[in-house]
Amino acid sequence: MGNRCAVIGVGQTRYTTKRRDVSIAGLVREAAIRALDDAGLTFADIDAVVIGKAPDLFEGVMMPEAYLADALGAAGKPMMRVHTAGSVGGSTALVGASLVQGGVHDRVLVVAFEKQSESNATWALSTHLPFGASLVVGAGGYFAPHIREYMRRSGAPDHIGALVAVKDRRNALKNPYAHLRIPGIDRAMVESTPMLWEPIRYLETCPSSDGACAIVLSSEKAVTGTPAWIHGTAMRSEPLMRAGRDTVSPRAGKDCAADVYRQAGISDPRRDIDVAEVYVPFSWYEPMWLENLGFAPENEGWKLTEAGCTALDGDIPWNASGGVLSSNPIGASGLIRFAEAALQVRGMAGEHQVDGAATALGHAYGGGAQFFAMWIVGSEKP
Repeated sequence: MGNRCAVIGVGQTRYTTKRRDVSIAGLVREAAIRALDDAGLTFADIDAVVIGKAPDLFEGVMMPEAYLADALGAAGKPMMRVHTAGSVGGSTALVGASLVQGGVHDRVLVVAFEKQSESNATWALSTHLPFGASLVVGAGGYFAPHIREYMRRSGAPDHIGALVAVKDRRNALKNPYAHLRIPGIDRAMVESTPMLWEPIRYLETCPSSDGACAIVLSSEKAVTGTPAWIHGTAMRSEPLMRAGRDTVSPRAGKDCAADVYRQAGISDPRRDIDVAEVYVPFSWYEPMWLENLGFAPENEGWKLTEAGCTALDGDIPWNASGGVLSSNPIGASGLIRFAEAALQVRGMAGEHQVDGAATALGHAYGGGAQFFAMWIVGSEKP
């Protein structure tokens, strides 16, 4: 991996349906300043900026990075844009880390955002004539058949999705930045909500959020404060429509996990990882990713969910922050997973801190489950 790299600052905005009080520039600057404050630095201490977001169509602003340089203190400094659909937040972190690991820069500011209230992401994701017949509406319409196939293969009972939704929303009550904070949420409440894309109910899906997340990455010699050391990084992708593609458990996800585990010296993720922040935009993706990432045998991920293994007090807590099910500024959602993993091993996650967390997984996926980005961070140097 080259030079050692660490997360030394994390900043997040409040996630909500509409941030009418700020522009896109104001939104990203808010997260960036909080990350710099956490690291005890200013914009003058940053060597380069890496920014990521989902498709420009989501806000209707083309190449927004071109006008955000001033807001992020990047005037006269290198600035790079990353885009890998929904996984972009994770990919942006990995691009930033590579600049430090490769010895190009000592301190890099990484920022990702989305201001969904300024457009309509659901319809932006729904292809239409003349590009093709619209057979789905939004991401849920695309992924629902994959979930149904997982249920068929595994024999998972219908209530598993509701269990994940309740768990993650209860975790969100401990996270002051979370968008959806639903006191008293329980399985009956989730199961009483409308069916959007069978088998996905309203409370089994992610919200549309405005928000931004930022992290400061540092070389070993430039570390300040309490670092989260990067032990492994990996990105993988695969063709969307290749023959024989398994959309339930994509090969790219398996390969990405295997690579990052190898770098971090992890042989049994359920045993070796203390907490995981995993991209779960629809509740059924928790058991599916438990299998794809090697935490459970094939067709048995739902059993871990049902047994409470992924709860805050379980043996492998997943999405202690509330996850994508509770906050979803799409371009930033992956970076939030990476940042929350770093907060855990720094012991700075607040009420949703997992006791004794020393090794954490950050995970993001995007597109038609074809883009994957992951990292392992730890409290000790690699």
